[in-house]
Amino acid sequence: MPPANPPKVGLLVTCLVDLFRPSVGFAAVTLLERAGCRVTVPSQSCCGQPAWNNGDRTTAEALARTMIQAFEGCDYVVAPSGSCSGMLRKHYPELFRDDPAWAARAAALAGRTWELTRFLTDIMGMDTAIPGFAGTVTYHDSCSGLREMGVKEQPRRLLASLPGVDLTEMQGADVCCGFGGTFCVKYPDISTHMVTEKVEAIVATGADTLLAGDLGCLMNMAGRLSRLGHDIDVRHVAEVLAGDPETAPIGRAEG
Repeated sequence: MPPANPPKVGLLVTCLVDLFRPSVGFAAVTLLERAGCRVTVPSQSCCGQPAWNNGDRTTAEALARTMIQAFEGCDYVVAPSGSCSGMLRKHYPELFRDDPAWAARAAALAGRTWELTRFLTDIMGMDTAIPGFAGTVTYHDSCSGLREMGVKEQPRRLLASLPGVDLTEMQGADVCCGFGGTFCVKYPDISTHMVTEKVEAIVATGADTLLAGDLGCLMNMAGRLSRLGHDIDVRHVAEVLAGDPETAPIGRAEG
């Protein structure tokens, strides 16, 4: 039963979802509405994480102010990404630590910010996903989702509620895939070695589909799987939890 006073949830779409995989955003809306939320999508920008990670504090602050203002009217801010939600929750307060007025606003936003699957399970009490997808899957824990946002069992609990989904864990599910935002650009050889090891672990599970909660990681692993000739589908976990079997896997042509 939906709550009597449904919370107003601002969806942080993320740049990669907006530009490369809008179906993840639509799946997030479906899941949030299923959990009883009123979903809004404020006009928003990049969260500023690439600038922050590369030491461009001026740009990061400007983008963060835009985001803080955009989401101040929401009860919660939810993102289908541990990386972007981690930027708001963990790094915005640090970004404005020397600016008392903005520090208070950043801290308030941080306290309302959640990664999608953790919000659904831990805040909204959702324990069943939407049937529609079937197959053997394996799950990659993204670094930010796991270490900054505390996401581990939540997506697995929701996947376990789907009768047609069989989860097979890979060895080193919590090991970085080598994407790391601009890390893969700065250190391509190291990144390629890391993602190749990750691909070996994925293939060893025998799973038909690879899932994760961060699109950057998924695009990185999908690219390496394809280049090495492995026929394994790659999807964002939100798409599977929302019962979407129709959208083409990441890295493959639609239709």
